[in-house]
Amino acid sequence: MDIQDTEIEPDYRFTLANERTFLAWQRTSLGLLAAAVAVVQFMPEVAVPGLRQLLGVSVGALAILTAVAGLHRWVQVDRAMRYDKPLPRAAAVTYLTAGLAMLGVVTIGLAITGTLR
Repeated sequence: MDIQDTEIEPDYRFTLANERTFLAWQRTSLGLLAAAVAVVQFMPEVAVPGLRQLLGVSVGALAILTAVAGLHRWVQVDRAMRYDKPLPRAAAVTYLTAGLAMLGVVTIGLAITGTLR
């Protein structure tokens, strides 16, 4: 067994920081889930049939991916700390940002076209 394969107990402050980050991912996911429900239930119909539902499903899918990514990141960081390895790159942040940006563009587009009618 290599010395780097030996599990060590990380400083509790780092463990708690990792947990806080995990909980932030989960809060983000819950916020997105609430937004998905709001889009489907309260957004007025738009000219394109089914677009409201598609937008709601997209936000809901982003919520699910965010929750899963948060758990995956927590496990990766915990493992890295316990085996004294470098922290892995956080690719999920890029995906979340891209998804939110795309949804933002669609929302702005809907707002602009809705006010021009």
